[in-house]
Amino acid sequence: MKEIVQAAEIAGAWAATDPKTRAAVITGVADALDAAGPALIAIADAETRLGTKRLTGELARTTFQLRLLAAESGSSYDVRIDRADPSWPPGPRPDLRRYRTAVGPVLVFAASNFPFAFSVAGGDTAAAWAAGCPVVVKAHPGHPELSRRTASIVVEALGRWGALLGLVEGETAGVEALRHPAVAAAAFTGSVAGGLALARIAADRPVPIPFHGELGSVNPVIVLPGAAETRAEELATGYAGSLTLGNGQFCTNPGLVFAPSSGPFVDLVAERLRAVTAGSFLNDRIASGFETVAERLAAIPGMREIAGGAGARLLEIDLADFVPDVAEECFGPLGVIVRYSRLSDVVPILAALPGQLTTTVHALDSEAGDVEALRPVLADRSGRILWGGWPTGVAVTAAMQHGGPYPATTSPASTSVGTAAVDRFLRPVSYQDWPSHLLPEPLRDDNPWGVPQRFS
Repeated sequence: MKEIVQAAEIAGAWAATDPKTRAAVITGVADALDAAGPALIAIADAETRLGTKRLTGELARTTFQLRLLAAESGSSYDVRIDRADPSWPPGPRPDLRRYRTAVGPVLVFAASNFPFAFSVAGGDTAAAWAAGCPVVVKAHPGHPELSRRTASIVVEALGRWGALLGLVEGETAGVEALRHPAVAAAAFTGSVAGGLALARIAADRPVPIPFHGELGSVNPVIVLPGAAETRAEELATGYAGSLTLGNGQFCTNPGLVFAPSSGPFVDLVAERLRAVTAGSFLNDRIASGFETVAERLAAIPGMREIAGGAGARLLEIDLADFVPDVAEECFGPLGVIVRYSRLSDVVPILAALPGQLTTTVHALDSEAGDVEALRPVLADRSGRILWGGWPTGVAVTAAMQHGGPYPATTSPASTSVGTAAVDRFLRPVSYQDWPSHLLPEPLRDDNPWGVPQRFS
């Protein structure tokens, strides 16, 4: 596969670039995408039906994260230097110098629901480039023309570094690329079934590789009685908006809500959802999948439909009737309300849920004692825990964790959003007793690249 061969050929030279050079190249890609914005947005809207407003914002997010991760390329080495110490217990310590270096060519599987931000030049690509890795992208079939046009613009902007991006299309090509011996890591955003199938391929290779898959999540929301009673209007409006944002086609869509058995909150949510205008699905396959899962959830014993229409659906079930199938992700505008009488009964249900990208708590300050019992359970089950607010906004920043325990992701220790995403494509190497002038630049005494160094 020529794209991977070309990536392998340039991998060493790109990994050896100084941070300023690397940042300038990545920033140049962001500038080129901004310049081509109107044309790219028109293509994206024709293929995805997401609308120009949404796509304009997503392209801005994409070029922002390229620039942010470009700036991160100089601080990702995590240099640790231990000077030789003859008195170190239990015996002499040699001169040890550890840093993180690029893993090699990375394969990125583009997502359907973010044709810019999780696609050809999206966050996975930006993070891999910042780590010093070339990228081959498996284009998503939902936006092929946009993928080709974006790749063309990026390759032109890369100039002599054009081999840093390759594009392949089709399921067969994606699997072939994943099995290629030169590929050192892979990143994926998509369905649980598709992600797990690819993860098995990555693990079954003669030389297994890291597979960073972001798969599925229902992102539970827990509404405590005080908040449900005193903030019902606000919470109902916020939940309905988050549930239907992008027609529910977000991995952080809050599909499962635990709410008190009494109070106006649920009726107010149903009222707002009945007024929602029908949105567009990304493609017919996603629309069909939504209907299939929605009907399966509605058929669970004890489940009741309290709002249904062209725009969104809302189901309700009592906690006593809760079964694990209630927590199945439905990719689209469908919410499930689980009614509880005692919050203490919710805790073991939350503890038994599969891993989640997010969990959210809505409570009054006076309910802090009850929240203390919830917090460790939520931290065990998710990568991001929200106090108030709604999970559908994912900030691109240093402290963001967009990942979680399996099956939300296949690599819970990493994030696919934010500057820490670079970590997925690095591996540590230690040098012992090497002359300083023969070391990689980040480890040298004179530190020619000016990277952060930690001494002990």
